[in-house]
Amino acid sequence: MEFNVKKLASDAGVFFSRAMQFTEEKLGQAEKTELDAHFENLLARADCTKNWTEKILRQTEVLLQPNPSARVEEFLYEKLDRKVPSRVTNGELLAQYMTEAANDFGPGTPYGKTLIKVGETQRRLGAAEREFIHSASINFLTPLRNFLEGDWRTISKERRILQNRRLDLDACKARLKKAKAAEAKAAAVPDFQETRPRNYVLSASASALWSDEVEKAEHELRLTQTEFDRQAEVTRLLLEGISSTHVNHLRCLHEFVESQTHYYAQCYQFMLDLQKQLGSFSGTFVGNAESASPAAATSPPAVAAASLPAVPTIPVVPTIVGVPNTVAEGVLNPNEVKPPASGTRRARVLYDYEAADSTELALLADEMITVYSLPGMDPDWLIGERGNQKGKVPVTYLELLS
Repeated sequence: MEFNVKKLASDAGVFFSRAMQFTEEKLGQAEKTELDAHFENLLARADCTKNWTEKILRQTEVLLQPNPSARVEEFLYEKLDRKVPSRVTNGELLAQYMTEAANDFGPGTPYGKTLIKVGETQRRLGAAEREFIHSASINFLTPLRNFLEGDWRTISKERRILQNRRLDLDACKARLKKAKAAEAKAAAVPDFQETRPRNYVLSASASALWSDEVEKAEHELRLTQTEFDRQAEVTRLLLEGISSTHVNHLRCLHEFVESQTHYYAQCYQFMLDLQKQLGSFSGTFVGNAESASPAAATSPPAVAAASLPAVPTIPVVPTIVGVPNTVAEGVLNPNEVKPPASGTRRARVLYDYEAADSTELALLADEMITVYSLPGMDPDWLIGERGNQKGKVPVTYLELLS
C-alpha cells in the first residue's frame, strides 16, 4: 500500500510539472523545445493522411450504403463482433415486386411478360450491386479502417508520449536555469541567506547547496534528454511509415476502381440485353382488338425512344411504286424493296443488334447505314441499307443524322 501511495504521489507531481510547463508555454513565459523541420513535415503529412482517410472512408460508406440507418446498424453489429445480417438490395426488391405483379396481371399478357423480363434484369443488377459492395468493403474500406484503428492509434499514442517527454525536458531545462541563477547569486553574496531545499545539510554554505542543486538538475536533464531522443526516434520511424501506408492505399484504390468498372460494365451489358429483348418482340405488345390502335404509341421501343435525345424524324413517303402490300403486314422481301427518290437519311448505329429473322438487318455499333421509311410500316422500325444488304432495323438502336 505504501508503494502505491508513493507512486501515486510521484505521478501527481509529474503531471503537475507538465501542466505548469504547458501553461507557461502557452502564456509565453517558458521556452519550448522545437522539433526539426523534417520531423514537423512528417507530423503534418501524417495528420493530413489521417484526416483525408477518414473523409474518403465515410463518403465511400455513403456511396455503398446511402441509407444512414442501415449504416448505423452495420456499425453496431461490427462493434458487437456480430455478423451483419444479409440485406436485400433495392434492385432485388424491385425485381420481387415486378414478378409478383406479373403473376397477378398474367405472365402471358404483354405487360406481364415485360414485367418478368425487366424484373429478371433488376435481379441481376441487384446481385451485381451486392457483389460490388462486398468487394469494395474487403479490398478498399477494410484497409482504410485498419489504418485508422491500428497504425494511426499507435502513432497517436507515441506522439502523446513524445509530447510528455518534451514537457519533462523543458521543465528540467527550466529547473537547471533557475538553479544556475541561484548559484551565481549565492556566489556573489557570501552571507547570502535563502530558504534551502529540503534534505540539504543546514551547515553547508548557500553556494555549495546550490552547486549540488545544479549538479542534480544537470543529471536529470541528461536522463530526460536521452528519453526524449529515444522517443523522438521511435515516433519518427512510425511517421516515415506513412509512405508505406500510401503505397498500400494506392493498391487498394486500384482494386476499388477495377471492381467499380466491372460493376458498371455488368450493369451496362444487362440493360443492353434487356433493351434488345424488348425491341425484338415489340409485336407482342399489340394487345386486344380494342387497344390495337394505340399499341404503337405504348410499345417498349417507343418508350425507349422517348427517353433518348430528340432526333429528327424521317418523313413517310406517301406513295412508292412497286412496294408490296406485305410490308404493312411485317413481311419484307429485300429484293422487292426500292429506296424512295427522297426521304432517305444517314444513321449511326448506337448498339449491336442481332437480326431475329431474314427480314431484319443485323447491326454493329458505330457503323453508318442508310435508312428510310415505307408506307404502312411500324413507326418503330425503318428500312436499313448497308451496301447490297437490306432489312428492317429498330429506331431505338439508331442516331439519325441531319
